[in-house]
Amino acid sequence: MENSVSEAKDIITSYHGPNLRIMEVCGTHTHEIFRLGIRKLLPESIRLISGPGCPVCVTPVGYIDEAILLALKHHAVICTFGDLIRVPGSEMSLAGARQQGAEIKMVYSPLDSEEYAKEHPEKNVVFLAVGFETTTPAACLAVKKARKDGLQNYSLLVANKTMPNAYLALKDSADAFLYPGHVNAIAGTAVCEELVKKGISGVVTGFTAGELLTALAVILKLSASGKPFFRNCYPRVVRPDGNPAAQAVMREVMEPCDTEWRGLGIIRGSGLRLREPYHSFDARLRYALPKITGHSSLLCRCGEVLQGKCRPNDCKVFGTGCTPQHPIGACMVSNEGACSAYYQYGGTENG
Repeated sequence: MENSVSEAKDIITSYHGPNLRIMEVCGTHTHEIFRLGIRKLLPESIRLISGPGCPVCVTPVGYIDEAILLALKHHAVICTFGDLIRVPGSEMSLAGARQQGAEIKMVYSPLDSEEYAKEHPEKNVVFLAVGFETTTPAACLAVKKARKDGLQNYSLLVANKTMPNAYLALKDSADAFLYPGHVNAIAGTAVCEELVKKGISGVVTGFTAGELLTALAVILKLSASGKPFFRNCYPRVVRPDGNPAAQAVMREVMEPCDTEWRGLGIIRGSGLRLREPYHSFDARLRYALPKITGHSSLLCRCGEVLQGKCRPNDCKVFGTGCTPQHPIGACMVSNEGACSAYYQYGGTENG
């Protein structure tokens, strides 16, 4: 089904069907829907829920604690994407560890961290590998390059995740998903088609106003049947087979495992870890890290936000005790976080 922007807008604004909960899984979708004013078009019967598609937001507190331990006790240089630096751990953030003398380096790609380790053989370098199918192939390539370059001072602290089992865990939280276009550009559409067989509906879409409006209109039209469905509304980027080369390097370097998601707990088979031939690049094994169970602030409701159980502005400290300048939770830190979007755009239920 294809609609012009005006047709899609008409379908949305004239909707008079039953209440629907639509989860925009991708944090970029959340921000764009706010920025474009799409929430203001929605009737009261349509509720948009911000899901766990922000990799920084779903990374558990214990992971931050592991990174701080590597930095302060083992004196490793921590290379990371910028958002993770300010995410609170149990006692402090990586920014706080930096104030205590830790060497924390922001990079734009895992390959940047590998190059830094190559240029500084006297330093032990750890890259914080977080993210979904979109960013995982680059981390795998960095590990392969490190092995090729014979690096002995480079490793990954792995917290990469895959989305399919998260959708199953959130099955009862939404009536349909807006699937993340970037993830499906790598993974393809077969996974979403399989989810239909398990009663899960969704549409994969891009990030323009036309693409988002069309996807929402498609969900409203197809929901009327009462049957599970899937549509690819991002065919210019998402192909049925995804990116086979990226999938191949992920299979070569990493394997599935159970892993913890902030707010969702342990989701079986949703994590990734380095395969045995690459164990020498596993920071947990190299530094014999203990099992760390972190704890977030009792004031933080990020876990409930990520499950769709509450909106960011339902939180008592939202916009007062918790702001982008002084975040209490990860969802306020990340540029893709739901709390950040609500704060930036003054979000209400549909505004």
